[in-house]
Amino acid sequence: MNKSNVTRAGANDPMRAGAIDPTRGHTIDPTRTGAIAQGGKALYGAPLGILMLEARFARIQGDMGNATTWPFPVLYRVVKGASPERVVLNGAAGLLPDFLAAAEELVAQGAEALTTNCGFLSLFQRELAAHVRVPVATSSLIQVPWVQATLPPGKRVGVITVSAKSLTPRHLQAAGVPVDTPVVGTESGREFFRVLILGEKDDLDVALAEQDILDAGRTLMARHDDIGAIVLECTNMPPYAHALHRALDVPAFDIYSLITWFYAGLRPRRFATT
Repeated sequence: MNKSNVTRAGANDPMRAGAIDPTRGHTIDPTRTGAIAQGGKALYGAPLGILMLEARFARIQGDMGNATTWPFPVLYRVVKGASPERVVLNGAAGLLPDFLAAAEELVAQGAEALTTNCGFLSLFQRELAAHVRVPVATSSLIQVPWVQATLPPGKRVGVITVSAKSLTPRHLQAAGVPVDTPVVGTESGREFFRVLILGEKDDLDVALAEQDILDAGRTLMARHDDIGAIVLECTNMPPYAHALHRALDVPAFDIYSLITWFYAGLRPRRFATT
């Protein structure tokens, strides 16, 4: 990954006070003698690419597919034919070539790292990373081992997913998650599953969707008294993480927590003393 697309011949530091380099957020003065803007990409200033499923339900702020969710710019690519039903309920069968092609397009446009908007795409983690050869974080589930390492003895991570019946040991193993991890889904809810997976309507009753997440969380805690933290598999669940944390009084991690961590490595904060 390029350090910046602006370089300068000579010994002077190009990072002195001046304009903001839109590709990196670095402070530069592009009018100074010797400043050279490097090309080679179609788009700049958005190093993270997001592979999106093809769906038309409402994406409220906090949802991965709502661009205002992110405190930094991102690039999107919708993978045609990758419906939530096909990816979640049918194991993304036959879709790997489409995701590889879309990932390649995002990297060609300027993405320096990739993620996806479905935790079930952990199945493609190894293949995507090998194909595009940039950092890839396919699923919120990748956080489970990290979160587990933070918990006191006797506590473990639980997972809330959109469909517990569809989240197989293959999905968990691909994300490095122990197969005996407690999992509860939203299949029996009134709104979340039928809108996001079954596609019964385009609009979303946010209050009912939140209640489905809270019900799943309470069920998880009731079944397993050793839960010390929760990871939300579904990338549509971050809008409800705050309410879940408040109701259950345990840490709640989601795709937002994963990607903000991920981005921090792509663009480390530059402090005034360096």
